Amino acid sequence: MSNKQGMVTGAILSGGRGTRMGGIDKGLVNLKDRMLIEWVLDRLTPQVSNIIINANRSYKKYAKFGYPVVADTVNDFRGPLAGVAAILSKCETPWLMTVPCDSPLIPLDLVSRLKNQVFKEQSRLGVAYDGDRLQPVFMFLHRDLLQDLNLFLDNGGRKIDHWLANHSFEMVSFSDCQEMFLNANTPDDLQRAQVSLNSA
Repeated sequence: MSNKQGMVTGAILSGGRGTRMGGIDKGLVNLKDRMLIEWVLDRLTPQVSNIIINANRSYKKYAKFGYPVVADTVNDFRGPLAGVAAILSKCETPWLMTVPCDSPLIPLDLVSRLKNQVFKEQSRLGVAYDGDRLQPVFMFLHRDLLQDLNLFLDNGGRKIDHWLANHSFEMVSFSDCQEMFLNANTPDDLQRAQVSLNSA
């Protein structure tokens, strides 16, 4: 394990409703005979020291992957920030790298690029930018932001962009691999992901 890996926990966010996929648990959707979360694990695991999964249902199915599974501290699906807070509360490393469960093509250098920029600027927070827009679910953040995040959630906050607006953060460009941030939010997205994997 490298020093940089030993400093970072990978957080896979699987706690959403999956509304645009008909309410199914997206991390468990099959793509080329594997679950979406398996594709994510393959790409994220080599970049971090350990993994924590956030899930609000299908707990036993996620636990079979051999990693800790934590639920939101509230039970009304408050969005990805609630999952980030739940994982941060269990995080034993200084840094956390968050990714969604439905992005099977995440960059293999995701952590190193975010980490290097955050460390260079002596920041506590970095967010991926795909060349057109921020990808805020792909965050590299320090665990000392937990108290601030919990306060935001306790005051009714939910949206990541609203929380980010309260902080200075590093916008780290991944414009050279924009397609890597494809989210399988709909059946059409799932088909696009399969085409991309077939051509990889």
